[in-house]
Amino acid sequence: MPRKHILLAGIATVVLLIGGGWAWVSSHVERGPIVIKFSHVVAPDTAKGRAVEYFKQLAEQRSHGRVKVLVYPNSQLYKDKEELEALQLGSVQMLAPSLAKFAPLGVKEFEAFDLPYLFDDYDAVHRVTQDRVGKLLFNRLEAKGIKGLAYWDNGFKHFSTNTPVRNPADLKGLRIRIQSSKVLDEEVRALGALPQVLAFADVYPALQAGVVDGTELEASNFYTSQAYRVQKYLTLTGHGYLGYAVIVNKGFWDGLPSDVRNILEGALRDATVYENQIARQQNDAALAAVRAAGTTTVYQPTPAERAAFKQALLPVHTRMADRIGRDLLQQIYQDTGFRAAR
Repeated sequence: MPRKHILLAGIATVVLLIGGGWAWVSSHVERGPIVIKFSHVVAPDTAKGRAVEYFKQLAEQRSHGRVKVLVYPNSQLYKDKEELEALQLGSVQMLAPSLAKFAPLGVKEFEAFDLPYLFDDYDAVHRVTQDRVGKLLFNRLEAKGIKGLAYWDNGFKHFSTNTPVRNPADLKGLRIRIQSSKVLDEEVRALGALPQVLAFADVYPALQAGVVDGTELEASNFYTSQAYRVQKYLTLTGHGYLGYAVIVNKGFWDGLPSDVRNILEGALRDATVYENQIARQQNDAALAAVRAAGTTTVYQPTPAERAAFKQALLPVHTRMADRIGRDLLQQIYQDTGFRAAR
């Protein structure tokens, strides 16, 4: 065979091999699992952390390996202020941020959940999250490239400090850590305290260094963040609710095969039931652990003291009504049976 023909045959063989190789790679990639990076900022042993792991287990089992969920707890990838942008950019696919995180995106209606003493119990919360208002709020996220999938409970917040707190005046002048929320800012100022916005991952070091004097956390996060090691008093005001929204990058979600979406939706429904069941159990267990540690004095306000906190904080509703939306607030009040005078 002439040398020219041999060379051409060799080139053709290489092209075929390369083409076949790319076809194999393409086929292999297509057969590979759909990877979901699920990032969150709390400890794995919290209700949220355990529910994310349960969702991972169900999604991977029910999809028979078509889905792989990589979980990154404790702000391993992103802190509070970074994770939503990462989701919008597609750097992660799923998050479960607290509900206060959506107002900086321009969806201020979510700050309704930050209003003090809005909910008497978890049933009142669920009448909002699992009905028309919950769906309405999730619809508002879609313009931001975010799909809302579920609401998860965490608990009711209490004030912690290094000085005894029995009434609102005891908080005057103290620097209290909050999440980024205009409502929470107004709440702390209504008590005469100074709001300090910090990421959850920075709570313990800030308390330890004396950068802030106290915080408002549910018992579970107060314990797992180890704030109890550096806070002498925890006053069970129960003044505010903290919950999470499980969300996904909308483009990623819409691009999934429909059967995979169905599997993930089912896994998330079961994980939601699981999370909401264990949230209150973990708060009770965490409060018992705080008491057992002996480093923090836990104080239960009297009915009169609790009423004083309510009286000081309920005007926040009026001052924030225009920001959140008066019509939306009326819907929530109707669903919860909230009365300003209660």
